[in-house]
Amino acid sequence: MFFVLGDYRIEGRGAAEIAASVESGVGGGALAPGDPLPPMRELASELGVNPNTVAAAYRTLRERGVIETAGRRGSRVRERPATAPRESVRVTPPEGGLDISTGNPDPALLPPLGPALAASTDTAARAPVLYGAPDADPALAALARAALDADGVPAGPLAVTSGSLDAIERVLGAHLRPGDPVAVEDPGWGSLLDLIPALGLRPLPVALDDEGPLPGELERALEQGARAVVVTGRAQNPTGAAVTAARARELRAVLAAREGTLLIEDDHGHGIVDLPLHPLSGATRHWALVRSVAKAYGPDLRLAVLTGDRLTVDRVRGRQRLGPGWVSHLLQRAVAHLWQSTAVDAARVAGSYGARRTALVDALAERGVAARGRSGMNVWVPVRDETGTVARLLQAGWAAAPGARFRLASPPGVRLTVSPLTMACIDRLAGDMAAALRTEGAGRYD
Repeated sequence: MFFVLGDYRIEGRGAAEIAASVESGVGGGALAPGDPLPPMRELASELGVNPNTVAAAYRTLRERGVIETAGRRGSRVRERPATAPRESVRVTPPEGGLDISTGNPDPALLPPLGPALAASTDTAARAPVLYGAPDADPALAALARAALDADGVPAGPLAVTSGSLDAIERVLGAHLRPGDPVAVEDPGWGSLLDLIPALGLRPLPVALDDEGPLPGELERALEQGARAVVVTGRAQNPTGAAVTAARARELRAVLAAREGTLLIEDDHGHGIVDLPLHPLSGATRHWALVRSVAKAYGPDLRLAVLTGDRLTVDRVRGRQRLGPGWVSHLLQRAVAHLWQSTAVDAARVAGSYGARRTALVDALAERGVAARGRSGMNVWVPVRDETGTVARLLQAGWAAAPGARFRLASPPGVRLTVSPLTMACIDRLAGDMAAALRTEGAGRYD
């Protein structure tokens, strides 16, 4: 038996076969983003199977990020299938041009890893790590806890994960189930916006300004049923927002009124930002704060520390033991060595990114172009036509990141990463951006 949807036949007798049939249609383009799927009972009747079989197939498709379900409005193919991540929306710089789209740190500001890796493999000073050893290296854990204490993060157990996204995925999986809504910053980190639907969860956009998520917007998302919220404390990607003390008080009040909400804070800006962290952690029963080393010490280290309430961290640790087991103690020791050494001068790194970011924002303002970039290594420029603006910048020798990689419901924009820029070329970039906006008839952006 089969069911014809448009020009495509959905086939299968078991849940796995039905799910594979739908996924094949999506992958081949026969089922387009936004196409509605038949009601479960209708499809079950046509295929001659139990409705529970179709329900299981749809559940599998939601968990894989292929479809989304919106209550009584039924199920439909996701607008952006998980097989086409936002990071794939890239432009290639022309010969002799400069790629300012990647969000990578400046290699010149990253420390050499040789001494740290050599120290981590000094087996004469340490016994080999065997099964049953603590998940977290004691030296790394002590240094991480001391830094978190200094930033006012509540006391809690520690876990070590393979980067921020790994930690966030594990925390979401520890508490939520497919179909649960999650409040996310909009615009926000593209990888997170892909991860949430890939887990079968539903993102709810929360607008933000330079001081972080807007309290009213967060409250609206919680009223719409958000079971979790993800907040970036500083160096927000792509806007550079950083939560201020006043905004933190407002957000904590909103969260405290719904203490059952899962709170996740992403502090990837640690080590590259000279603004203080104003944590929200502890405002709800279940919370987690993630601090990665990617931006300050290098993405290839693939390491982040996670703290949170005991139940959350215990669940993350338990599930981790059933998968990779632990993050390599060699990497953990290398990071601990870097933290203890003077390999990275955090003030110098923050100052370097800050000088370039401020210079670009000011140069754009002089040309009548408003831009955002309070912290971190990115500047966000609102535009009317992302495609046209990116194309015109490309013609001028700049590969910029289209805002589609970062948006749900927020207005269009373009992200410019300042880490590849020299002070000498910032004026030229600002002039080319202003020219691109004049060409589209944008005028001044407020």
